[in-house]
Amino acid sequence: MKRRTAATTLTVDARHRLVGPQVEYCATPNVGGRLVPRWLVMHYTAGSSAASAITTLTTCKPSGNASAHLVLARDGTITQLAPFNVVTWHAGVSQWDGVVGLNNASIGIEIDNAGALSAVGRKYLTWYGREVPAGQVLLAAHRHGGPVRPWHAYTPEQIERCLELAELLVQRYGLQDVLGHDDIARGRKLDPGPAFPLAAIASRALGREDDAPALYVVTSPTLNIRQAPDAAAAPAAPALPRGTRVALLEPGERWSRVEVLAASDVEGWVNNRFIERVAERRAPPRKRAVKRVRKTTRRAGTAARPAR
Repeated sequence: MKRRTAATTLTVDARHRLVGPQVEYCATPNVGGRLVPRWLVMHYTAGSSAASAITTLTTCKPSGNASAHLVLARDGTITQLAPFNVVTWHAGVSQWDGVVGLNNASIGIEIDNAGALSAVGRKYLTWYGREVPAGQVLLAAHRHGGPVRPWHAYTPEQIERCLELAELLVQRYGLQDVLGHDDIARGRKLDPGPAFPLAAIASRALGREDDAPALYVVTSPTLNIRQAPDAAAAPAAPALPRGTRVALLEPGERWSRVEVLAASDVEGWVNNRFIERVAERRAPPRKRAVKRVRKTTRRAGTAARPAR
């Protein structure tokens, strides 16, 4: 299949450095040896700004040093801290596909975002006490489980840059997948969180956007389809009767996001115990890749509804 790529103004030069508009370089001393990357891992900084993240990731301490290849600010500015062929220390205790320790096998991008927030009265606060405007808050449950809670939203500039970076780096280094820190450090990390459209960006970067999704059928008498991967989440639509066919959009360990084929534009999360795969596959979905990325970003799990 021929891969469609977004218009890009970014390139990687012979020194494995990013070149393009709004790209800066600030070398970190916190690096390892030579890297042959297999994966791209997305993180949020959980800090107050891109500048503070850069300071942290370029400071050499007696212990507990961290780094990443890129830091992405909220206005779309990218700061590279190390060449893409050098190990950085962003993954921590991690494993994926039989590999233990993803620092030695992945490129890490840190995105300026406060992550999970706390609701205090009518306010939404970061862990360090800063109030986040309600317009920058999404209420969602994490795809690996947990209650609906507030999360800091990513900016459109960050989403567009992540899509551009993912496509560029997958093509340049032959990367196998685009992952979240929460994928490789299950139970320990939550980033990049439900406000980030990881599945849509990965599908676009890996050329999967034209793949026909797998079909499933509802096996229970009725099945609730919810706005987030949690039994306490609000319904996304009326309960689905037995035999309803759905297309798998985003698989998960306990919950999966699906599209209801018999309805117009109905999507939501269902419990995997009550659906069963069928052999038939349908034509590619009518929504194209970029629209899917933007739509997922708006939702952050409608599950991703804006806070009020």
